[in-house]
Amino acid sequence: MIKPVLSVLAAAVLSACSLAPTYQLPAAPVAGDFPVNAPGAGAAAAPAADGKAAVDTGWRDFFADDRLRSLIATALGNNRDLRTAALRIEEARAAYNITRADRLPSVNAGLTGTRARGADFRNTPGQGGVGEYYDAGISIPAFELDFFGRVRNLSAAALSSYLATDEARRAAQISTVAEVAKAYFTERAYAEQQRIAQATYEARRRTYDLTRQRLEVGASSLLDLRLNETLMETARAQALALARQRAQAENALTLLVGAPPAQAASGPMADDRQIDAMSAVPAGLPSDLLTRRPDIRAAEQRLRAANANIGAARAAFFPRISLTAALGSSSPEFSGLFDSGTKTWSFVPQLAVPIFDAGRNRANLNLAEVRKDIAVADYERTIQVAFREVADALAARSYLADQVAAQRAIQEAQAERLRLLQLRFENGVASTLDVLDAQRELFDAEQQLVQARLLRTTSAIDLYRALGGGLQ
Repeated sequence: MIKPVLSVLAAAVLSACSLAPTYQLPAAPVAGDFPVNAPGAGAAAAPAADGKAAVDTGWRDFFADDRLRSLIATALGNNRDLRTAALRIEEARAAYNITRADRLPSVNAGLTGTRARGADFRNTPGQGGVGEYYDAGISIPAFELDFFGRVRNLSAAALSSYLATDEARRAAQISTVAEVAKAYFTERAYAEQQRIAQATYEARRRTYDLTRQRLEVGASSLLDLRLNETLMETARAQALALARQRAQAENALTLLVGAPPAQAASGPMADDRQIDAMSAVPAGLPSDLLTRRPDIRAAEQRLRAANANIGAARAAFFPRISLTAALGSSSPEFSGLFDSGTKTWSFVPQLAVPIFDAGRNRANLNLAEVRKDIAVADYERTIQVAFREVADALAARSYLADQVAAQRAIQEAQAERLRLLQLRFENGVASTLDVLDAQRELFDAEQQLVQARLLRTTSAIDLYRALGGGLQ
């Protein structure tokens, strides 16, 4: 009996066909090149065309700050989002293994014993006897011969879903690296702004004390004293607000890392040389994103899964052939279970043809087709979002270097203006109001310079992430 069963199984495997549509990857709905943004004369030079691609630049090489590297390494091990993504992979792998197992028959071994009392109407009505019966053997329960590829398409869909989950984990890792770096530099920027605000407060407090002394000897007015007091308390309020924002930034960084930092934050924010190095990654072409970005590859795998599900839905319209087979031994006595003449076998092929299902199969096919259309739209949307992220980061790279240079020139001009006004004030030429106004404008210029440098830093990180960097 085994030979015909194996022959049928081999024929089923070899003749199985697939009713899934021919898979075609949709064309990328974006331009062939990224938009060209011409920086001004003071912008940093564009990176060399033969520079190392972002996807080939590990985050340990991209970030020069040792403490940031330590934080990223900790985050990759402790971040709960990444941990959930890793567990999602295990979940998808288990689901795929289940569907893959359906492509092979299950073989069960069984041993049963039956002891029952029955009525005997042939000899003495109303009187019964007790009988025993034993069975042993192996069986193949209801194995579907996948002639039309229903089970195979379900397995292919599960495999694509598993691969999409793995790509989603990679995308989550890239995002974690970028978010930790941005949170770190944001905290460092708040620390720099707080330092400036505290230094400004100390300077204004000394000016306030000097003005009060001048008022006591009649060399200054009460109006000058109140103006100094207003600016002094304003700087104090700003320093306190920045301290609060810095503490909240530290909390956000702790959440991303997944554990309290091993040491307190220290060191300055990234300087221009470091930012230039981070910005010097070649953009390549939009087509490169299809192989660099894990989120695009995940969307493609979801599209493959939806395409395979259509094949499974189409196969439901065709006959389903299943096979049940058994080989064993039966005996009324357990001791004679394997004696000569007790062997049994059964071979039960079954053909089920769908005749009426109230439109269930048609609805399932429509659902699979709609889900494929959704997967196509999701794939195209993912590409468009990736294209925009890269284009935005390139635009920022083109202009932010000039913006930082212009803001630094403003800060230096305001510092020189304050120095000159202080000299004029000491010689009795300039008024207190002029000096206070110059102090206020210098403080604003210093704060805006820090913000511009932070914006350039985070835009460089965004470009690195958008180009697929952050995995190695």
